[in-house]
Amino acid sequence: MAELNLVEAVNRALAFELERDSTVLLIGEDIGVNGGVFRATLGLQQRFGSERVVDTPLAEAAIAGAAIGMAAMGLKPIVEIQFTGFIYPAMDQLINHASRMRHRTRGRLTCPLVLRSPCGAGIHAPEHHSESVEAFFAHAPGLRVVIPSSPARAYGLLLSAIRDPDPVIFLEPTRLYRLFKQEVVDDGEGLPLDTCFVEREGTDATLVAWGGILQETLAAADRLAEEGVHCEVIDVATVKPLDAETILRSVEKTGRCVIVHEAARTAGFGAEIAAVVAERALYSLLAPVRRVTGYDVVVPLARLEGQYLPSVERIADAVRKAMEAT
Repeated sequence: MAELNLVEAVNRALAFELERDSTVLLIGEDIGVNGGVFRATLGLQQRFGSERVVDTPLAEAAIAGAAIGMAAMGLKPIVEIQFTGFIYPAMDQLINHASRMRHRTRGRLTCPLVLRSPCGAGIHAPEHHSESVEAFFAHAPGLRVVIPSSPARAYGLLLSAIRDPDPVIFLEPTRLYRLFKQEVVDDGEGLPLDTCFVEREGTDATLVAWGGILQETLAAADRLAEEGVHCEVIDVATVKPLDAETILRSVEKTGRCVIVHEAARTAGFGAEIAAVVAERALYSLLAPVRRVTGYDVVVPLARLEGQYLPSVERIADAVRKAMEAT
């Protein structure tokens, strides 16, 4: 057991699978000699060699296409895209080919690849480096979308993603990379995919969040507890396919639901969760479902970034309004 931050936990998970499974390999821009732009692959090429940890040209479409070919032929490629703002050239390959491989071949071929990419705002990076694009990929049938919220969760979920026979988009919240450390057991035990985690029990309102913004959500729950409002906090973890049952059970218990995400509001994945709650738990609701989100603008630079991200106070205020509705 070791105290690791999220980027170290990702590195440990990658190393474990490279050691355990000879079909696993890493490909991406600057991941070998330099260890990746955020150093998530630091030391892995030196340990496993340049045929297992492969530096590529700056060509995201080609990287994704090559990975699909490798996966179809029995390898397990793990792709790194440096920032989610650079992911769009790869979307043609991911949506038109990776996601359809099992269906297209009637199950004769699968596509066991993982595409990793840092995501989200909070590190004052340029505009192409701060986006949250989970809703794009969640809309594509055949793609699994996973977003960890802590080092231990990143370690376990990444192991399970690598072992999954179908393509996984694994989005790593950039501002969590070195934000805090926690104990992580490097034992190769994966965490379940397609499962929400109840981060905190509560009775008055359900807070649903994922990725980096879970930290502000938990802080808002702390603040509200001081006011006598006890929130249940759910970490979605796997955005697609969504574990709706865990969310619905919580909403049926609390009667209120506040969904928090840092992606832009319109057509964000929170709207899908709100629709599921409205369709299947309407009569349990004591107040309308509320969303606390980013805005429908490009993520602003520098100090304005903090105005874009959902704050502890914005989240707490949404819960207060839900409590006042009855």
